[in-house]
Amino acid sequence: MKAHSYVDVHERLSLIKTIPLSLQHVFAMFGATVLVPILTKLDPSVALFTSGLGTLIYIACTQGKVPAYLGSSFAFIAPIIAVSAQLGPRAALAGCVAAGLVYLVVASVIWRIGLDWLDRLLPPVVIGSVIIVIGMGLAGTAIGMAGLNAQNASIMSRDVQIALFTLAVSIAGSIFFKGFLGVIPILVGVVSGYIFAILRGAVDLTAVAQARWLAVPSFSSPQFSWAAIAAIAPVALVTITEHLGDTFVTSKVVGRDFYKNPGLHRTLLGDGLATSVAGLLGGPPNTTYGENIGVMAITRVYSVWVIGGAALIAILLSFVQKLGAAIRTIPTPVMGGICILLFGIIAASGLRTLVESGIDYSNKRNLVISSVILVIGIGGARLSFGPVQYSSMALATLTGILLNLILPDMRPEPEEQEEPAPGHERMVHGEESLERGVTVDLAGSGGR
Repeated sequence: MKAHSYVDVHERLSLIKTIPLSLQHVFAMFGATVLVPILTKLDPSVALFTSGLGTLIYIACTQGKVPAYLGSSFAFIAPIIAVSAQLGPRAALAGCVAAGLVYLVVASVIWRIGLDWLDRLLPPVVIGSVIIVIGMGLAGTAIGMAGLNAQNASIMSRDVQIALFTLAVSIAGSIFFKGFLGVIPILVGVVSGYIFAILRGAVDLTAVAQARWLAVPSFSSPQFSWAAIAAIAPVALVTITEHLGDTFVTSKVVGRDFYKNPGLHRTLLGDGLATSVAGLLGGPPNTTYGENIGVMAITRVYSVWVIGGAALIAILLSFVQKLGAAIRTIPTPVMGGICILLFGIIAASGLRTLVESGIDYSNKRNLVISSVILVIGIGGARLSFGPVQYSSMALATLTGILLNLILPDMRPEPEEQEEPAPGHERMVHGEESLERGVTVDLAGSGGR
């Protein structure tokens, strides 16, 4: 490393230094990235492959100027599960491909006319409420996986003990771990819970023993479905705001303005293409990962070559069939314990967005928008428009956007103030994006 005590974006280190630095990023993203396909019944090996490939696509689209790792997005879990149950997993993949295309449309509009329209379309009152829906809509799933909703649920139950042990380790790690371990408490929780489950005799390792060491991941292709697209694609509007925040935070960590160079249109292009390609190959949608931003902040290594190395390692790991088999043997209670924490963090992050954005709930307009979004999203509402059906999260998101656009703001007009200095509006937008980014990054341990 050079005398300035950090490794800049374009600096290239020796292979012996790059590999361990890249492995740190793999560890940081691994737990959350494989958790999403486990919950949505997709192939974890494919998710690893598309995560690595998506990161390389992102690096190419941003001209190698933005060190960001892309992993599986948590925001799409509920709609993928719902669509897969009704129409099949291949139809859900079509919705994932369409979600990536939404990114491309937004990127094109931003390239042409800027960002102001996006803030008007998705203000914090809508985004915060939808993030709460993402977490609370999955709460029942987490409780069921942990075995805590069964009639005979008991502290003496093996499954309950495994779930609670995993939850306890994850909570302790989130609170007390420092340095790099503080970035990967979820991975530590999964590994600890898995070991505890093995000791309790809850893991069958036969599939791992029978699996070959090397094999091509089980790729699958999407099956076109308007209903699936309608249910999943609108969620991209929420993850796009997460992208804006992550990009701003990365800019602050690295000390560059990625909003301007290479530009948000390029970062959104990379994220969108990565998501669509993932759907085409059978993987979940991708998103920029706050965990990996944390790794860069801790290590002060911002090299895009290190991020690219992590992507290549993820791709190589996807071909290790025994690893994929081991991931599939993780007991459901282990994932239930993890999900109690993760899904709660997502919901709490939505609350944080509302609080830190200064949303005034004495204003009936804000109260109505949040109330309707929460009930529609958490209540599991579904509504058909001809052959197209919108369900829960997508319907809540679209309803929130519509209410925000049509409900009048009854607050009195503020007194006239002096014109802001040139560039001030950009600064304010950046601060708003930072708050969004920090909030959703917690969900990304998923952010997402």
